[in-house]
Amino acid sequence: MRTRTREPQTLGGAGTLDRMARILAARNIDPAAATAPDEPEPYSPLDAVRASVPPRYRDAVADHPQVLAWCREVAAQAVAPGLGARRQVATGPSLLMAGVVGAGKTHQAYGAVRALAGAGVGVRWRATTAADLYAELRPRAGVDSERELAAVARVPLLILDDLGAAKASEWTEEITYRLVNRRYNHELPTLITSNLRIGDLRAYVGDRVASRLTQMTTRVEFDLVDRRRTPAAA
Repeated sequence: MRTRTREPQTLGGAGTLDRMARILAARNIDPAAATAPDEPEPYSPLDAVRASVPPRYRDAVADHPQVLAWCREVAAQAVAPGLGARRQVATGPSLLMAGVVGAGKTHQAYGAVRALAGAGVGVRWRATTAADLYAELRPRAGVDSERELAAVARVPLLILDDLGAAKASEWTEEITYRLVNRRYNHELPTLITSNLRIGDLRAYVGDRVASRLTQMTTRVEFDLVDRRRTPAAA
């Protein structure tokens, strides 16, 4: 019995490439478009956070001593979900940043998120104003308000901006209570800003919410200066 031998052919030989070209042509596929794309540039956690931050605050830097202390404590409590995985924000303290309109509270809040990402800590987070949150949760056809509230309540890190700016009602007080109570029970870090004095805030949110905020947050007082009205504000 005679065995025929053939010269070995490489995968990229001329015959193979010709056949591939004919197949692509038959399917109206441009060979140049079928080539593998260039490798994307590495996308850092800080880049990911920056892409999610409103343009005005994309370069925000947290420099308030109490906000920086909060960042360190939250980072220290971050947990890696598995061996070799990056540490993620899990539990931690909360801040209630109070001061006049334009004092820089929102700037510090976004800067704090950026500081955590810059420190190499994974951050699953969400930001909303209290007024926007109430608007999104108002019952209406086609919207599962309960599911939306649960998603906001359990996100590992929440920025709740301008608490006390929306018109108060029994309904808004109930929503605020359910949100704060969930985060209080699970010790989820929350950055809250408000323009109200402590007595006015208590009247707005009710005793149950005020009591929880007192225990779960450190109150940070900002200077009585509206930076938006000063020449240095940009």
